[in-house]
Amino acid sequence: TQDVTLHYFWSRHCPHCQTAKPFINQLAASTPWLSLYSYDLVDNHDHQQRYVKMAAQLQQPANSVPAFIFCGQMMTGYDQATTTGKELEARLLACHQQAEQQAIPQYVNIPGLGKTHYQDFSLPVFTLIIAALDAFNPCAFFILFFLLSLIVHQHSRTRMLVIGGTFVLCSGLMYFLFMSAWLNLFLLTDQLTLITLAAGLIAVSFGLINIKDYFYFKQGLSLSLSDSARSKLFTRIRTLTQNDNWLTMIFATLILAIAANSYELLCTAGLPMVYTRILTLNDLSNTQYYLYLALYNVIYIIPLLLIVIFFTITLGSKKLSEQEGRLLKLLSGSMMLGLGLVLLLKPESLSNMLVSIAVISGAVVLTAGVALVQKLRA
Repeated sequence: TQDVTLHYFWSRHCPHCQTAKPFINQLAASTPWLSLYSYDLVDNHDHQQRYVKMAAQLQQPANSVPAFIFCGQMMTGYDQATTTGKELEARLLACHQQAEQQAIPQYVNIPGLGKTHYQDFSLPVFTLIIAALDAFNPCAFFILFFLLSLIVHQHSRTRMLVIGGTFVLCSGLMYFLFMSAWLNLFLLTDQLTLITLAAGLIAVSFGLINIKDYFYFKQGLSLSLSDSARSKLFTRIRTLTQNDNWLTMIFATLILAIAANSYELLCTAGLPMVYTRILTLNDLSNTQYYLYLALYNVIYIIPLLLIVIFFTITLGSKKLSEQEGRLLKLLSGSMMLGLGLVLLLKPESLSNMLVSIAVISGAVVLTAGVALVQKLRA
């Protein structure tokens, strides 16, 4: 059977809630496919926040009880079992029957994990994919490649590994702090619908600008590093690579990483901001939120660390070409545009792994298609 989850929000001081409670409990007890979650909102901040979040996902106000949330629907108020109760029961049954007809396997048996719901892997998989794609950031790549290409001429693998590794790890920490600031902004405000709308609009805007940069590079509004900012960074990098004192060199690397990431914020703000907003649409504890941010940033720095290791082993000097940088912009722009549109139109659907994968896959296919067409025309 296909389970239906009913979230029941109520107050012990609400007479209609007290009238509804026996009917709801009896309905859950007599309906094997119905899972009931009951939340008393009085003096319980977590329950209140849950109600606000779930209602916001459905574009509904969280200002009355009793409230019933299920199957992407929300009902408020209760009269008696023969009226409101009968309507609620009919809608729950319709939801159950629709799920049965679709016959989507809700659970899979995974060795070592046992019976697992397919959506349990939505957020981890989504985190893995978004962070991995965010890691291929043209701004970060340009700076790291330039830093390593200067150090390579000194023919010191130790120096390259220490400077490159310090730069990447500090960059990851800066990214984590930046995303934590977004997380706290989203968690502290009660205007979740407006925040989601703003995040969606920013994502769509950044996405369109990055897509524009692929076709019209450095023309008009751009999220790339400006020539002046790049010149300042490169001057600092040259100064750093000429220093012979290890402590001074490491300290200068930390300062460089902070400065570089400050310049990169506009270039990289879109995806981490969208991801953090999507993260807050999930009902998690504060510890889980920060663990997901940590996971995101670990994944984010892996490609950068691999570049450092590759340079250290080969002492080679690879530069990111302009065409490669533009393709990365097209990929990130397409992905931000897709995620932004979902945030604007139906943010709750991002809790479904299939929707998230479809948006990201679409961006990858679009980028590959455009690159192929450009290659054939060349």
